[in-house]
Amino acid sequence: MESTSPSYRGRRYPAEVISHCVWLYHRFPLSFREVEEFMLQRGVIVSYETIRRWCAKFGQAYANGLRRRRPRTGGKWHLDEVFIKINGGLTYLWRAVDQDGNVLDILVRSRRDKAAARRFFRRLLKKTRAVPRVVVTDKLRSYGAAHRGVMPSVEHRSHQGLNNRVENSHQPTRQRERAMKGFRSVGGAQRFLSAFSGISPHFRPRRHLLTAGEHRLEMTVRFAIWEQVTGAAGRPTTA
Repeated sequence: MESTSPSYRGRRYPAEVISHCVWLYHRFPLSFREVEEFMLQRGVIVSYETIRRWCAKFGQAYANGLRRRRPRTGGKWHLDEVFIKINGGLTYLWRAVDQDGNVLDILVRSRRDKAAARRFFRRLLKKTRAVPRVVVTDKLRSYGAAHRGVMPSVEHRSHQGLNNRVENSHQPTRQRERAMKGFRSVGGAQRFLSAFSGISPHFRPRRHLLTAGEHRLEMTVRFAIWEQVTGAAGRPTTA
């Protein structure tokens, strides 16, 4: 599927530099200052504040472009929620993945009640523009109530042991949360994690299922897709 890359009109730096900084920040547990240092080592002088603005400006656009390139959403959805730290307090991160482990969406909410579950269900239907065949959750009662109200015709399986796929999907977020020492606001967490959940998994193929050669080939393809989505392919390499 073809997609239009973001506009870099009026930007001092070329798309390759901007997209590389956004990739570093979302792919690895780095701070903006650490990304600044990486770029300095490559001979590119850019401030951490500029990198922060690039991530805020282009991160979600890149994530959306990658999602449009994915295969059709699977018919089996796994949903789960975990605590994350925001400004020292605990908030809930709702996450949904399909049977292939592709992140469908995330939602940060202060509660994990019926209203939050219902909102997440509706958000998923709107974003994916698809109706699943099966929804798999843990035994939180809010899921059952929301399921009956939003998608009653869809099969709902509620079992703690069936949801390992989405629980494993939380691990990169946990790693990043520790590196960032928590998030500062619900809105900031939602914006970052929405872009992060679209970019980071793109560069995390199922390594344990691939040989070394297969992994290198897969990563080559994924980097080519990244260049197409960000508009960095064929651009000049110097500022």
